[in-house]
Amino acid sequence: MAMLGKRRAPKTSTRKASVTPPTQQADAQDRAVDILRLAHDGRGVARNAQGKTLFVDRALPGERVEVAVHKSRQRFDEAHVREVITASPDRVEPACPHFGVCGGCDLQHQALEAQRHHKQQVLVEQLARQGLKLAESPAWLTAEGLGYRRRARLGVKVDGAGDIHLGFRARGSHHLIDMAVCPVLVPALAALLAPLREQLATLEAPRQVGHIELIASDAGICLVVRQLRDQPKDAERWQAFASVHELSLGWWVGRDSPQLEWLTKAPDLHYHLTLPASDESHVPRRELVLGFAPGDFLQVNAVVNQRLVDTALEWLSPRAGERVLDCFAGVGNFSLALAAFTGDVTGVEGNPLMVERLAANAHRNGFDGITARQADLSRDDQARALMEEASWDLVVLDPPREGAEALARQLAASRVLRILYVSCDSATLARDAAHLVAAGYRVKRAAVADMFAQTAHLESVLLFEHPEFPAYAKAGADGKGVKHHGEGA
Repeated sequence: MAMLGKRRAPKTSTRKASVTPPTQQADAQDRAVDILRLAHDGRGVARNAQGKTLFVDRALPGERVEVAVHKSRQRFDEAHVREVITASPDRVEPACPHFGVCGGCDLQHQALEAQRHHKQQVLVEQLARQGLKLAESPAWLTAEGLGYRRRARLGVKVDGAGDIHLGFRARGSHHLIDMAVCPVLVPALAALLAPLREQLATLEAPRQVGHIELIASDAGICLVVRQLRDQPKDAERWQAFASVHELSLGWWVGRDSPQLEWLTKAPDLHYHLTLPASDESHVPRRELVLGFAPGDFLQVNAVVNQRLVDTALEWLSPRAGERVLDCFAGVGNFSLALAAFTGDVTGVEGNPLMVERLAANAHRNGFDGITARQADLSRDDQARALMEEASWDLVVLDPPREGAEALARQLAASRVLRILYVSCDSATLARDAAHLVAAGYRVKRAAVADMFAQTAHLESVLLFEHPEFPAYAKAGADGKGVKHHGEGA
């Protein structure tokens, strides 16, 4: 590590050249810089004496730090902090001893409120790049900064010396970081790290374990082992482990087409959502139960997910008789909540297994008005067909990181009254939002959901209203209009 960030002396040449002495080269690379701001990925941004941009790991705005460059590129360099000379008032002691090595958390050195201000600013800046300006600062949807993650996938590796490693990957690398603790996991999962490492050491063939998935459902803890090759004796050892720790145990076996087997009784994996009572809509307060399976998409932060659903209901103000389209619906996180108020929701998913899960959850909770459909909404033709199929009053979309540009183009040409866009990538959200705003839609509300505290990752929520809302009232098939009063926020 002593030479990390230092340039090597140039090779000798037959031509006369001006060569900077090695000590001066080191000074040019390893020196104090001022951190100007945070990049969107959470790294500090500085400039060297020549004006070249530096992205500095674990540095905060306003700090003066001594850095070492570990990767030099044509337009910018990447560096890390060697020493903090002048610390930011927002600098805190990281809660995790693995911080700075593990790639899971990149902002634990920054106070939680400052993290959230940064994420708020990232959303504003991404929208501004598309020429979009918010009328007010985005709201925050937050929870505790530690002990929130209810799902994790741990890598397993046996090195050349036979030592077993269990943990997460290093940032931007396949290198596995051996984890002793993880403060962001819910306590029940964090408590399994040490026992799991001990368990791996008892196996006959630990090299055949690819990874381990931990899930904290409302029905209890589930452990899923990714097994590259069947090992009957190790399966028995895992069954004994599950019995001692009172958890469910799944076993993915095979390299190319793994099959899930349950080595314990198959669990009823599920989580709950609480729906608020509505006197106006005659909806009582109730608990929804949403089932899922290993491999299904699941928001990792239960508290923030509840706030996300609460916000969707508050902003959209769904009413009986409105037709709702829920795109990228997953297991029904929004579909079921909206169906309680409108009675008519079409949930669309690309994965046929998720379509089945959505339909099963609708049946489980007694919602006959939910239709589960399969469609590839990244395709223009399928997005167009879906929009032309019916006159939708409300549309919710919660796409993956690549966004939903094909659907956004179709929505821009529609007369949907209100659109709620939930995004895990603010850049693609801004791109898609530009299509809607160019067609006359207004951004009425915005929020940042701190789903992944201690990281630079952010979830964003935007509410769009049609230019004719609220004056525009659309009649349903039965001829009864749905009237909207106020702005529905």
